[in-house]
Amino acid sequence: MKALIQRVSQAKVEVDGQTTGAIKQGLLVFVGLEKNDEQINIHKMIQKILSYRVFYDADKKMNLSLKDVNGGLLVVSQFTLAADTHSGTRPGFSSAKEPLEAKVLYEYFLSNIAQQYTQVQSGVFGADMQVSLTNDGPVTFLLSC
Repeated sequence: MKALIQRVSQAKVEVDGQTTGAIKQGLLVFVGLEKNDEQINIHKMIQKILSYRVFYDADKKMNLSLKDVNGGLLVVSQFTLAADTHSGTRPGFSSAKEPLEAKVLYEYFLSNIAQQYTQVQSGVFGADMQVSLTNDGPVTFLLSC
């Protein structure tokens, strides 16, 4: 499982011109699910995302987590994170979880993270989404579990 997290001052996702999720300060999280991912990966990633220290403290050090700053969380499914890019000039997707299984696991992720953190917004699995953001820093990390 991979999650690309970006510290943002604002972000939103639209589907067919309709906003499905929007946040102010917080994290935009793109989630990519791979073939071998299971519920245990989901639980580990949720803990990592909610506790990862990417926000500045009073001394301008990245010591605060999303929970510490009470920021928004916008989650967007992105199967392209599971791409194999090791060779050639075209990505391969044989390592990505099959769409039906990925949707179930992604919804499990959303359900579980929403139980632990109240400020969760999301995109729509499998939809053609338009994501806009203001990356704060820029600060971007690729997490894996």
